[in-house]
Amino acid sequence: MVGKESKVDVLIVGAGPAGLMACNALLKAGVSVRIVDRRAAKVAAGQADGIQPRTIEVLQSYGLADRLLREANQMHMAAFYNPGPDGGIELTERVPDVTAPTARYPFEATLHQGAVESIFIDSMATMGLQVERPVIPTSIQLSEDERILKDPQSYPVRVTLKHLGTNEETLETEIVNAKFLLGSDGAHSWVRKSFGIEMEGEQTDDVWGVVDIVPDTDFPDIRNRCVVHSNNGSCMIIPREGDKARIYVQLNDKSAVDSESGRVDKGRIGPEQLLEVARKSFHPYTFSAATEISWWTIYIVGQRVASRFSVHERVFIAGDACHTHSPKAGQGMNASMNDGHNLAWKLAQVIRGWADMTLLETYELERRKYARDLIEFDKKFAKLFTGKPRTEKNQDGVSHDAFIGIFQKFGGFTSGIGIHYQPSLIVNTTHQSLAKGLAIGQRMIPHTVIRAADSRPYDIQDLLPADSRFKILLFTGDASQSNQLAQVQALSEELDRPSSFLHRYTPSGNPFSTFDMLSICATKKEDFDLNNLPRLLRYHWSKVLLDDTNTDLNSKQESKVAHDFGISPAGAIVVVRPDGYIGTIAPLSRQGIEHLDEYFASFMKL
Repeated sequence: MVGKESKVDVLIVGAGPAGLMACNALLKAGVSVRIVDRRAAKVAAGQADGIQPRTIEVLQSYGLADRLLREANQMHMAAFYNPGPDGGIELTERVPDVTAPTARYPFEATLHQGAVESIFIDSMATMGLQVERPVIPTSIQLSEDERILKDPQSYPVRVTLKHLGTNEETLETEIVNAKFLLGSDGAHSWVRKSFGIEMEGEQTDDVWGVVDIVPDTDFPDIRNRCVVHSNNGSCMIIPREGDKARIYVQLNDKSAVDSESGRVDKGRIGPEQLLEVARKSFHPYTFSAATEISWWTIYIVGQRVASRFSVHERVFIAGDACHTHSPKAGQGMNASMNDGHNLAWKLAQVIRGWADMTLLETYELERRKYARDLIEFDKKFAKLFTGKPRTEKNQDGVSHDAFIGIFQKFGGFTSGIGIHYQPSLIVNTTHQSLAKGLAIGQRMIPHTVIRAADSRPYDIQDLLPADSRFKILLFTGDASQSNQLAQVQALSEELDRPSSFLHRYTPSGNPFSTFDMLSICATKKEDFDLNNLPRLLRYHWSKVLLDDTNTDLNSKQESKVAHDFGISPAGAIVVVRPDGYIGTIAPLSRQGIEHLDEYFASFMKL
């Protein structure tokens, strides 16, 4: 018997990292949202555990990075071990764990998935929302009426939810009518299957075991990320919070795989057997668990991407629901959270009536390409990882140089720092040459600037919070020079025209509800006068910055930020999307404002 019926802007099915990231972001944007999960409680231990440098930057943009860094372990070094002459393993090389020069956080953080989920859950609680559990969706309908589908204020998604008790008895059944639905319900996604979305790719024959322990060992690199190629198989160590470590072991014995279903059967192997494999692979070092094993699993590596990430831009899938791969490069939870981060601001813009529905098409355009690139990388990495090591007797094996070459070559990709979205409605590369040190389609590079009013240094990323607004960065050059000041004043007049994007796409009448604007001036700090800037460019005292990294008045000023970003003294305008990625760049001129008018007109609504 169906009980109540309700409406919501966004219904999220699945409270894993992707769903929680999206839910928290939507809540912060003022969107009506509900999130349900079939699990009676959040993950308590194990599961995913690696947070890459770019993901830490994203969490920082939501004000959540401090807690993560307080609770997590940090990995700064990677150690590589290979077969030694005595049949055991020996250290080959140690290198930095992250090879991404512009990383603000040049390390990986490790914290079990349940703790990461708690960061989002606690943030959501401060905004009055909890995950509803245990709840399962039992049916879904999506309107086929084109008129309804194209109206962002309609409720074309109809989902029946069953609320369960502790013994899985049905307590209540309700119908939820939603404007949009996000399926972040894992690799066996009910939402994906409901719409017949195929997972494209393949499953390998590689079987791996994972065990989380507090190790008792004399292995010298137990607190570093370690890649071990031994004659007994490959292993990897991921140091974790507290004294814990995660051990991945390659299982050459396929007895844990059911021959009929092709799936692993955890009843055929146990954690002690995984530790025994580790002991053999780590010889001559001793290896055992100092305390009770906290979590373990076995899995077969599968590398698949969904054939599509959305249905009529009304139903979306994210995270493991639309891409699966090996966990060796620590991408799973990161890719999932960044799916949610990419989608949430776009949904918020459309639901508010600020953007056209076409904006939502860029979610699949951007994230599916990224997922496909991730799978291609993962195939190369996993093959090298599972291959037999090269030795005198096995010259066809994987050499250390080949492995570390891939490890370092793809450092920008695996760290998340090098993710590059291709040209689209929201990525316009026309004026890329105006800032050669920035890449349109990549995230805004961190850099120190000085706030003019109080000489307080900031990282520019901290001035670009994930608040669903576009950020307009005006690199004004040295406005104390009369010719440059005239250029800046003319620019201000163009911006203040009623027909300019700044006023045209602000339904509230307050342009800074849709846009945030920062002026970055190259004037010497000892000569700078805030009042010399046009009023619009200093609409709030905190929005004017100096292109400097040093608060010492006696130090020589250098135009450091503009120089590093490849911006000439003539200046430029940099548009940063709500997710921190650069959308376009324009000249500091009337022509530049015209370019931005066209850019925003391509996806924003009057």
